[in-house]
Amino acid sequence: MRVLLILLVSGWISACGTLQIEEKNFIRPDSLSGASPKGRLDQAGLQSVLPDAILRELSVPVAGGVNLRGVLVQRPNALASVLYFGGSGFHLDDGAKVVASRLSACQVNMVVFDYRGYGRSDGMPTVANMQQDALTLFDHVNAQFPGQVLVHGHSLGSFVAAHVAQNRPVRGLVLEATANNALEWAHANVPWYASAFVDLQVSESLKEIDNARALTQFTQPSLVLAGGLDRITPARLGRKVYDAMPTAAKQIVVVDAAHHTDLLLHPSAVSAYCAMLR
Repeated sequence: MRVLLILLVSGWISACGTLQIEEKNFIRPDSLSGASPKGRLDQAGLQSVLPDAILRELSVPVAGGVNLRGVLVQRPNALASVLYFGGSGFHLDDGAKVVASRLSACQVNMVVFDYRGYGRSDGMPTVANMQQDALTLFDHVNAQFPGQVLVHGHSLGSFVAAHVAQNRPVRGLVLEATANNALEWAHANVPWYASAFVDLQVSESLKEIDNARALTQFTQPSLVLAGGLDRITPARLGRKVYDAMPTAAKQIVVVDAAHHTDLLLHPSAVSAYCAMLR
């Protein structure tokens, strides 16, 4: 998302006109970002933070002859299984252990995959294939844990998770540091001093990315987590998603002291997460 902010500022300085936002401004696979995992998650590394957990490596074939690779972090007597979708820079080898440890009190299994073009997975990501891949992954996980799969998306991953919730019988939904749609997300990242001079437009594929619209029929338990200090996905955008959901079994937790990536370090967020599972 920092890349998008730089693009917006540079576009304002150079053009002071219409700025087109494309998929590549939100989706940054390793070939574009130059990023790579710092190491590889293994059983010993996982048990350093979750001594009772078992790590299982997964590979799921998806459309186009691509294999998505992930891990299952399995806990004894798990209350549910969480299918987690990370943000635009997420790699499971760096992030899966961190997320699993932060949710250790909730006693859940966790399934985490790298998106196409990230970390362990093949291919190149687009909005369309990320959405279809997510449905395939849910079907795979739900076959192992029928009726017990909750989907959780952080930032960019919240749009993926919402798409699954719209199209599959998920047990519940967690949207962390989310936004209602791509256009308002982009506007939220324009500096105040540039907003009057830039006309933002999004590509046709990004116009379809709208969590508020996707969840207007969603009735399962839901939790929206937002940070009061989050400047990337401000809490007001998460509240728009929350307001759009018709379910009575929903909760929004705005952690005043949280930023974009540290929500699960705050006890109130984790407590709400565990309570939803129970």
